[in-house]
Amino acid sequence: MSLAKFQFLARRLDDAALTRHTHVFVVMPAAETLDLELPGLAQLQAVLSRRAMKVKELAKTPLAADLPGGCRCAFAMIDGSRPRFEQLTALRKAVQLLLEESPRSIALAVCGATGEAARQLAREAVYVLQINGAALPQRKKKASKPLARIVVYGEFNPDDFVAVNSLSSANTLARELTALPPNQLTPGHYRARVSELASSQGWKIEEYDFKRLKKMGAGAFCAVAQGSGDKDAAIVHLSYRPKGAIRRVALVGKGICFDTGGLNLKPAKHMAGMHEDMNGSAVALALLLAVEELKLPVAVDAWLAIAQNHLSAEAYKQNDVVSALDGTTIEIVHTDAEGRLVLADTLTLAARTQPDLLIDFATLTGSMVEALGNRYAGVFASSDSLAGLAVGAGRQSGERVCVFPLDEDYEAALDSRVADIKQCTLEGSADHILAARFLKRFTLGRPWIHVDLSSANCSGGLGAVASDITGFGVAWGAGLLAQWLETTEI
Repeated sequence: MSLAKFQFLARRLDDAALTRHTHVFVVMPAAETLDLELPGLAQLQAVLSRRAMKVKELAKTPLAADLPGGCRCAFAMIDGSRPRFEQLTALRKAVQLLLEESPRSIALAVCGATGEAARQLAREAVYVLQINGAALPQRKKKASKPLARIVVYGEFNPDDFVAVNSLSSANTLARELTALPPNQLTPGHYRARVSELASSQGWKIEEYDFKRLKKMGAGAFCAVAQGSGDKDAAIVHLSYRPKGAIRRVALVGKGICFDTGGLNLKPAKHMAGMHEDMNGSAVALALLLAVEELKLPVAVDAWLAIAQNHLSAEAYKQNDVVSALDGTTIEIVHTDAEGRLVLADTLTLAARTQPDLLIDFATLTGSMVEALGNRYAGVFASSDSLAGLAVGAGRQSGERVCVFPLDEDYEAALDSRVADIKQCTLEGSADHILAARFLKRFTLGRPWIHVDLSSANCSGGLGAVASDITGFGVAWGAGLLAQWLETTEI
């Protein structure tokens, strides 16, 4: 994982300085006219005239101009009155006008703003440059190189960008892990990677492997994991205990490294991309990293449910009845609803530690994608106050969420004649809600938010992120925890 480094030049970027750069990003607040000191002003005005655009239209449509000396300059106008999602989207579109040429260095200039307004624009621009300038895993002979340097012009200093760098690093980690092909991120590989990160960060790590979980009675998790011949599945527990922590949160992530659908085999169209079914665990892991680097005063336990859903003579099957870790018996209805099974036992372990807040992340249901598409994530919360906090964090972070109902009467659909509860139904109606009701049984009444990551992959990018894999949930989670720490009622 490599992010672009900073170079600070405490002066204004002018036309003379443009000749020293191949790629320049100019960011300005919304205005009716252009700043007369704007670098590349003449070329921008020419492009606006050619396209019959008004200056204020730059807030929706960023432009690029090729300057006489060979420099390519992208211009973005940011309307601070618009939702942050729209502001980040405008910056992402502008940045892509430069990154499509794979530059090694980009100069950044904020024009038309001073003081905190200028610093905020610079932070937003740097965040978008860093996460989109990073290279995700690829095995091409001629792989594109990541952005190596951001030259920041103006009265800024490194302290202005500490939080931005932390969120960029965490988002990139989540996307990098999710992008790895399934033969390079098996449960065994994943566990080794997590162990290495824990060692470097000083986190405590404990692994509940298949044999241990079987002995403990974690029959829901083991039902899914038993179909894999390697038996390398595990629930990995990471602990972070900063000095001065005022609350404790448990983060749970679904980590299915590949999902065939099990004996209810997915068709090829729907199995493609199922190496990304571990995205929830990557988000939980990356959020832990962000919490540490942002120095939030919260103790964190991260619980990663790492396994594969494979075919074999040992694979679990329809009409099996398994016993979860808490003793709940579960009738298996569909082997492609494995995520809620591995999460059931993982949530139980997490809830037994009695955290002040429990949050789980999972690419859980196709039903949520049908409900929202890929531009929002769906959330369920154990209280209205937590639901409101989740929505507020979505607005603040630019990672939008929609709250869904969690009413008790939905659960009647999961009544079983042979067990305490059905895993799901075959009809599929409201499956995202039924899955949430199922999971709620294993939270032991703790304050809880469930995030169904329908926005984990969005073709063409989403908000600040240009790659299809979005890393959605990292910025949202960091924002939510920061706000939660400031409340006393929740």
